[in-house]
Amino acid sequence: MTTTNEAATLAAIDLACVRGDRSLFQGLSFALVRGTLLKVEGPNGVGKTSLLRILAGLARPEEGEVRWNGKAIGGCPDFAADRRYLGHHNGHGLALTVRENLRVAAALQGTPCAGASLEQAMETVGLAHAGDSPVARLSSGQRRRLALARLILGAAGVWILDEPLNALDRAGQVLFGGLLRDHLLGRGVAVISTHQTLTLPAGIRQQTLTLAVSS
Repeated sequence: MTTTNEAATLAAIDLACVRGDRSLFQGLSFALVRGTLLKVEGPNGVGKTSLLRILAGLARPEEGEVRWNGKAIGGCPDFAADRRYLGHHNGHGLALTVRENLRVAAALQGTPCAGASLEQAMETVGLAHAGDSPVARLSSGQRRRLALARLILGAAGVWILDEPLNALDRAGQVLFGGLLRDHLLGRGVAVISTHQTLTLPAGIRQQTLTLAVSS
């Protein structure tokens, strides 16, 4: 999809995905340079979530490969440290506190994260007051804000986000928009599936990939 001469940070090469006896997509290719947002669109059941999981390295394609900085992600152990994935489910430990969840996330991501970084992340997403609260006591919107805090732990170059605005109120949506803007202006790459409108400032590279129901 990219029309520049820049090297792609994230690229899909002839991807195919099969679920059961049904082909969701095949021959799917694109290349994203730094500072680019790719919005994945299409009706339910066409493979948007499957595609995002493949791009994140959480599922394997039937055919093709995903490349990060020119290398296949399957043979690149550093990829997991440079990407953040947010799915429909937040993936929190409900019995753990907000702060403990962030510490676990930082360790799993291989992100060196000092206490000040954790505190800053909580402050940014509006959870500074809830650092010692078990996640089980948070509202659904607060839990989604905690998921957003994981995105900004460390400086990951690739964000892969499945319906990131779920459960967020208007203020939370504005917060997410600001985080996404800063990520892209910082020359990060983002791939997002959402049914909601994303409003970003002019000048940010945006592309759209529309998946259709297979015949």
